[in-house]
This record gives sequence, C-alpha cells and structure tokens, in this order.
Amino acid sequence: MKFGILVNEGPYQHQAADTAYHFTKAALERGHEVVRVFFYHDGVNNGTRLTTPPQDERNIVNRWSELAKQYDLDMVVCVAAAQRRGIVDEEEKKRQGKDADNLAEGFNISGLGQLIDAGIKADRLVEFGD
Repeated sequence: MKFGILVNEGPYQHQAADTAYHFTKAALERGHEVVRVFFYHDGVNNGTRLTTPPQDERNIVNRWSELAKQYDLDMVVCVAAAQRRGIVDEEEKKRQGKDADNLAEGFNISGLGQLIDAGIKADRLVEFGD
C-alpha cells in the first residue's frame, strides 16, 4: 500500500508527531511505500535543526532525519507555514534576506502542491493532528 502522511502538530506540543513517526516507520519496515511526509501548520516545527531537547528525552527531529536517510523518504515542509514560524532553508534564507537557515537534514521546503500530489499518488493519506 502507498501512504501519504500529513503531520499538523509540532514535535513537543502534541503526541501527533510521535505517532506519525512511529506509523511511518512501521509502514516502511513492513514494506509499504510512503509517497511523502508533508509537515503543515505547527508540524513544520518537526523540521528545524535547532531543536535541542535534553539528552534524556527523545529527539523527534533527529528521528525524522534518520528515517528519511534510511528509506530515502521525501519529507516536505510547507513553505508558507515554515516562513510564519521562522524555518528557512538556504534558498529561502537568501531570498528573504535572513542571516541563517535552520532546516534539518532530510527535509525540503515546498508548497501545498506537494500535499495534493501525495494525496493523488497514495492509496491513503493519513493525517496526524488537528
């Protein structure tokens, strides 16, 4: 089965990000295809490399980055939601005249068209969070 994953909540405000990660990992381990993981609304906060939880806590951002690397997973952060929350990649940094970028490894910034595309290509689009 082909899944599209939509994550609407940040990594530490809500259980949705953890649940989405574990669902995605389990689906991949069982041989399913994940067309794309799309991070929207506060979910874009899963894509900032500046998250530094205490050492004895889980690092959800690193988990997503490692999963993307292991499975060549397409992970997209919504550009408009990211800009509102101060998350930019190298290209957006230059375009917006910022002095730094903070997008974590394995994440890409793009528009809502990528969510629509995932919904078209997937057998199921699974949403996590409000």
